[in-house]
Amino acid sequence: MEDRWRGQLVEAQDDVPLEDAAPMRSEAKRLLVDLLRPYRRVLAALSIVVVLENLARLSVPRLVQIGIDHGVPPLRDRSDSHNLTLVLVALIGAVLLQATSRVIFLRQSGRIGQHVLIEVRRRLFKHFQRLDVGFHDRYTSGRVVSRSTSDVEAIQEMTDSGFDGLITAVLTMVGTAILLITLDWQLGLACLVGFPVLLLVVRWFSRASATTFRTVRENAALVIVHFVETMTGIKAVQAYRRERRNQDIFEDVATRYQHANEKGFRLFAIFMPSIKLVGNITTGVVILYGGWRVFHGEMTIGVLTAFLLYLRMFFEPMQEVSQFYNTFQSATSALEKIAGVLAQKPAVDDPEEPRHLAEVAGAVRFDHVGFSYVEGRPVLPDLELEIPAGQTIALVGTTGAGKTTIAKLMGRFYDPTAGRLTLDGVDLRDLTQNELRHHVVMVTQENVMFEGTVADNIRFGRPDASDEEVRAAAEAVGAHTFIEALPQSYDTDVAKRGGRLSAGQRQLVAFARAFLADPAVLILDEATSSLDIPSERLVQRALETVLADRTALIIAHRLSTVEVADRVLVLEHGRILEDGSPAQLMDTKGGHYAALHEAWISSLA
Repeated sequence: MEDRWRGQLVEAQDDVPLEDAAPMRSEAKRLLVDLLRPYRRVLAALSIVVVLENLARLSVPRLVQIGIDHGVPPLRDRSDSHNLTLVLVALIGAVLLQATSRVIFLRQSGRIGQHVLIEVRRRLFKHFQRLDVGFHDRYTSGRVVSRSTSDVEAIQEMTDSGFDGLITAVLTMVGTAILLITLDWQLGLACLVGFPVLLLVVRWFSRASATTFRTVRENAALVIVHFVETMTGIKAVQAYRRERRNQDIFEDVATRYQHANEKGFRLFAIFMPSIKLVGNITTGVVILYGGWRVFHGEMTIGVLTAFLLYLRMFFEPMQEVSQFYNTFQSATSALEKIAGVLAQKPAVDDPEEPRHLAEVAGAVRFDHVGFSYVEGRPVLPDLELEIPAGQTIALVGTTGAGKTTIAKLMGRFYDPTAGRLTLDGVDLRDLTQNELRHHVVMVTQENVMFEGTVADNIRFGRPDASDEEVRAAAEAVGAHTFIEALPQSYDTDVAKRGGRLSAGQRQLVAFARAFLADPAVLILDEATSSLDIPSERLVQRALETVLADRTALIIAHRLSTVEVADRVLVLEHGRILEDGSPAQLMDTKGGHYAALHEAWISSLA
């Protein structure tokens, strides 16, 4: 089994190892307090409602005791029967108060729970979009799905039943314990015989279950991760006959998930019978000692009956706690993971005091820029480059030369680790990302199509663009002809990930999307790699018009695309080896560009 899955439960930064989980628990608590802060007044009112509900519930055994001792006295005047009537009225009132309070609590707590859940989803979605590309390169799509689905669902399960059961159980146990002592302190002390054992069992279960249920959540995340990644890359899986291998990996993580759940059930199998055993022994002690005291006239039958009812009420929540403790621990673990994600700071973020560019000419300067993805391994050691406004630059070189890194730095998907990168003399770090992306647009070979029509995808960067503007952008890149031939023309649904379009057609739509955005700086990173020769020629003709009076950076292995550039830079290991026009570099005997061009011509033969 691959090392990625065997012997390793946690890959992403937010999946904290158990021995380092304390900081995440602290983050989770802060997150929960922040989520509940807007509802603190309603929660305060609900606390009163819960107290009233439990007071009404706890009054029932006491009313039973009064009814037995004072409402049905043997061989006395029948006029005393009005005591029983009063008790019955009070009992009905208590039951109605409990039911009404219960309805109010469930309705309001349910409403608050749903508001909290949608706020969690909003924060996650917003934060995932804010986090830099480097984070998403490390953090798999499966984990993103896990945080947004199964972890949120675990919190939902807790808000639906966990909080309600926990609050009621705590109030019932505390209230019952007080009433047991006040009702008869001698019999109350007798109940303490089983309490040390009870505390030891609860302490053991809380510690063991905390570890177990966190492991359950981590393994659940791994199951989702592998499933999502396999289905996302199903074409590659089938093309390389990886079905059996992926099945083995999935069975491994699914088995880990199964074993973690089985361990949780084993804990319940010990905890629940233990609680019941302690409760039965305590009840037996109360019956023997209480019966002896009743027989000797030291206690009434009503007090003993109330005592037994209260004792049952005390141990019942223990059973309920064991039922929803799994839910509570799962939700706590999920909240820790979500808090871990929300605590991530974007490596690329907006400045506290941003600058504003009124008019952008498009002049770009790399001022001694250094950058490395891994510390100690620079991709760009010390890049000095100036691109005048309106100039089209082409970057060529072998794989790993630093071409795409330059493009990502220009789009500020990463920040330089040294030096500064400016747009019209302003450091990119001094601009908000929203303003920067308005002026700098990048088109990559990963031409992502979103759900909707062709027009929707072209309009992606400018939702307010008119149909005429969409059509004009398509015509500019040569996409109008094939779009008109589609069943519903511009209103044709592109299907999942643009599956209704060919690779070349998706690339042309991506071009039209970028051109409609009308940026001052346009970056084309291998943007023609998926086009066939006729489509590429259409784009090349369109580029001559679209790139006019616009700063552009073109990265291409197909040197035919480079011909539209004003200037070509040949890169190797992040350094510029040659710099000049395509014609000048072609005339350089023994030059790197001339050698690349010759190799490219030979590949076409």
